[in-house]
Amino acid sequence: MVWRLEPRRTYRPRDPQVTSTMMSAVKNKGGKAEMVLRKALHKRGFRYRLHDRQLIGRPDIVFRRQSLAIFVDGDFWHGRALVDEGTNGLLRGLRTKRSAWWIEKITKTVKRDNKVTAELGRQGWLVLRFWESDVLADVEPALRQIESLFRQKS
Repeated sequence: MVWRLEPRRTYRPRDPQVTSTMMSAVKNKGGKAEMVLRKALHKRGFRYRLHDRQLIGRPDIVFRRQSLAIFVDGDFWHGRALVDEGTNGLLRGLRTKRSAWWIEKITKTVKRDNKVTAELGRQGWLVLRFWESDVLADVEPALRQIESLFRQKS
């Protein structure tokens, strides 16, 4: 048997259209953490709306009567490392030559999330945001917080 090593491939930038197609396949609704929270809420008798298009940011879970909007944010896409540890924390998690591009992209997402939260607050909504990894690790704290606010608003 003869083993042949293939020559090292040189880096070639990907066609932007290919990147766009790949990114459009990333789910923005019904992620695992969101489903865990939704099922737990439903099991406890809560009924809610999903991804209400009438609200800015399209919250994942909406309780209209209580004016309560809930988002389950993905740790990477919504910049948990950036929020918790700043730019250096985000840089530690990136393994790419395009780290400046990712920092800019995730920073914009964090700013957009803050604007959405503020705008919903101005409209009289109470906004809860949960990190995906926290919900997956233990959904109970999120449920307790939602139940407490739900009772206050009812």
